[in-house]
Amino acid sequence: MTSTSRHGFHPAGVSDVGSPRARLAAFVTRWSLRPFTNVLPTTRRGIRFSRRIVATSMNLLGPVPKGTSIDLVVDGPVRGEWVRAAGVTSGPRVLLYIHGSAYVICSARTHRGLTARLSSSTGLPVFTVDYRLAPEHPFPAAADDIESAYRLLLEQGYSARNIVIAGDSAGGHLAADLIIENDRTGTPQPGALVLFSPLIDLDFELSAQTERTRKDPMISAASARALVALYTDGNASDLPRLRLDLALVRDLPPTLIQVGGAEMLRGDARHLHSMIEKAGGSCELEIWPDQMHVFQALPRLVPEAAHALERASKFVENSLDTADVQHDSKEQVS
Repeated sequence: MTSTSRHGFHPAGVSDVGSPRARLAAFVTRWSLRPFTNVLPTTRRGIRFSRRIVATSMNLLGPVPKGTSIDLVVDGPVRGEWVRAAGVTSGPRVLLYIHGSAYVICSARTHRGLTARLSSSTGLPVFTVDYRLAPEHPFPAAADDIESAYRLLLEQGYSARNIVIAGDSAGGHLAADLIIENDRTGTPQPGALVLFSPLIDLDFELSAQTERTRKDPMISAASARALVALYTDGNASDLPRLRLDLALVRDLPPTLIQVGGAEMLRGDARHLHSMIEKAGGSCELEIWPDQMHVFQALPRLVPEAAHALERASKFVENSLDTADVQHDSKEQVS
């Protein structure tokens, strides 16, 4: 549950301010990383350099726990990997993870630490989609790859109600796009959505507004927009699969959104939360005070990372259990 405070949707049981380590991390990042990310060119050489830097940082600050098993998958258009924490075995439930970083920088490999900890906390195997990246593969390559991965899980026998879609940053946009496409094509929706710092507004107008009150420690809205533009590739910003609208989507899955109070995408998180509720869906929004973008991936840097994943895991368990009860009730009636 969340409560309303001066921070907005504040997670119950969480301090009104971030831990000293979290606040120090945001301060140091703002004066070290942000100036660098704001001048790094979006040339192919600049992108390659960014990919190396991010991969190294993710491994240092959120390493893969010992005992994690990784199985690479190439099945037609679907590329990715199964991530299972120590002791986790296959079962009827699964988590499909969509990584972020502006459609340009990260991969299934960079997110192994985060997906392994999600596997450990939920007890579920995680399939991370290694979707095609821009600028090599612009829109709609990434969105098409996510749709193919979801359908592959359905073809492999997983019931939609037992699939959880999770993702961060640009992965949030891709997850929302999948929900809209499922509705359009009559494909059953997943049992739940869990989104960390979701990007929704690809024009970054919401981010620019948020920046006026507090600058993001990692990057400016203008610089982030330049990266995403490598994916949108000159397409009109009001294209339906770029400017997403959930208003007419039926059967929206229950959704949890976690976002950092220090990041510019908290405006996107509020916007997505509002869209889902106006469409009649159920959505919990947690704004974690003083946290940076996708802080859940940085357990060595901020102690709140583990707490946030615990809350996400409880949400997943409750949502899937509820879906099972509702399914059983419908079968008894029929």
